[in-house]
Amino acid sequence: MLLWLPSARAQGWFRPGDAVPESYLKVFGSKAFFSVVAIPDRIQERMDGCSYKALGGIRWDDLRYLRVLHRDNDGNAIVGEMVCHKSVANNLLLVFKELYENHYPIERMLLVEHYGGDDEASMRDNNTSCFNQRQITSGGMLSRHSYGLAVDINPRYNPYFRMKNGKAIVKPEESIDYLDRSAVSPYMIRKGDLCHRLFKQHGFRWGGDWIGRKDYQHFQK
Repeated sequence: MLLWLPSARAQGWFRPGDAVPESYLKVFGSKAFFSVVAIPDRIQERMDGCSYKALGGIRWDDLRYLRVLHRDNDGNAIVGEMVCHKSVANNLLLVFKELYENHYPIERMLLVEHYGGDDEASMRDNNTSCFNQRQITSGGMLSRHSYGLAVDINPRYNPYFRMKNGKAIVKPEESIDYLDRSAVSPYMIRKGDLCHRLFKQHGFRWGGDWIGRKDYQHFQK
């Protein structure tokens, strides 16, 4: 089932990354900005050979394209986009709708194609994302992102961390200060906050609960 199909007005006037004026939202509302559809041809063309490499048996019809609104820390309503697996698409749509309505801050939400498929560049820019066919950070097996079953939220302020041969591995590297989870940032995910609760309610596991390594940005099914 697809929820809340977008209006031509909302799709035509605003692109991912655009701020939507409050005056517009007062007149037309936000409902049309929340949609999940099969991957449009123009998006497929961008993804093919970049985030999509035909790995892990994932086909185009296994994936869905989401458009949502999110609030940045200044309260601006921003158009976001995401590709995910069809099995979690409606879950994510509902999560992001509630985060938006409660002004939970998400700075940026663009496809990794905006960064040439470079996960590190996307994280450094604090870009919230989902689908990208690649190995897990420690190497070897494919990441859950390769199947569209993992989401990274505000990654610059919620880094990945593990120890290897006595050396700390932090991704993105610029985020080492945010391994201190008492640091102050509106974009930090804290156990029990709205973001954490909503993802848990929809059946996702949080990387911040992992033993032996931490991935504070990461929610997966």
